[in-house]
Amino acid sequence: MSYEKVAQAKSNLVIGTKQTIKAIKAGTVKEVIIASDADPVVTGKVKRIAQQFSVDYHEVPSMQELGNACGIDVGAATVAIK
Repeated sequence: MSYEKVAQAKSNLVIGTKQTIKAIKAGTVKEVIIASDADPVVTGKVKRIAQQFSVDYHEVPSMQELGNACGIDVGAATVAIK
């Protein structure tokens, strides 16, 4: 479900952990998608900040598939939908 949501929102995506955190703090994010096979140290920070700013987040199994849904050739640990 979330992969499809990401693929449909291609023009409104923020890809990557640092950019996702910036966008959450800026208040421009509706939802965050997190790859569960990504480093928990990296994704844990995104989860905490999303909770602080009351932004919903969902997990998907694969970084590679999340990256593919974004239209990039590498994996993505986190993606924010604006």
